[in-house]
Amino acid sequence: MVKKLIGKKLKTTRLKNDMTIQDLAVSSRVSSNMISRIERGLTIPSVEILMKLANAFGMSINYFVEEAAAGTTTIFTRKGEGQPIFFFEDKHQITSLTHGLRDPNFAVFYDTLEKDCSSGEGGMVHSGEEFALVLSGKLAFYIEGNRYLLEEGDSITFKASLPHRWQNEFDGQTVVMWVVSPAPNVAQ
Repeated sequence: MVKKLIGKKLKTTRLKNDMTIQDLAVSSRVSSNMISRIERGLTIPSVEILMKLANAFGMSINYFVEEAAAGTTTIFTRKGEGQPIFFFEDKHQITSLTHGLRDPNFAVFYDTLEKDCSSGEGGMVHSGEEFALVLSGKLAFYIEGNRYLLEEGDSITFKASLPHRWQNEFDGQTVVMWVVSPAPNVAQ
């Protein structure tokens, strides 16, 4: 549990600071391999390494440790609240509804996408399953070369091992609720 929570906090913080793993490795003097292993929840960093990483962000070691100690078994989120975890060029904002859940097997997110925002040209592939429900707007999914246009209220479920990508084709903002299993390190 602690490995995953520290890893998630590190990755979220790195992305919020627009840093690559290599950027963080240079500024913290911690190897990129070690940073990658920590972010993926494969190892618990030593106090020395955690101090170097925290210093690279101008924070104390408590920033990472308090989060790990605070993991809970129940998350209650009121409408409009949630933990913002990802922003990209004012076009893509992800808010977690399960952030802080101890040992999660899934993650739930609201994803706010501006016009023409997409996951990119390449097809994503990873383990697990995904579910998407369009709450407003329109979102085109491309899964194994097939196109699915989801409008408000439509949903799609698929094996994440299939090459997939998405694009907001609405002439405005699209809001999507995602359920992803297993919980990804970046999103939760």
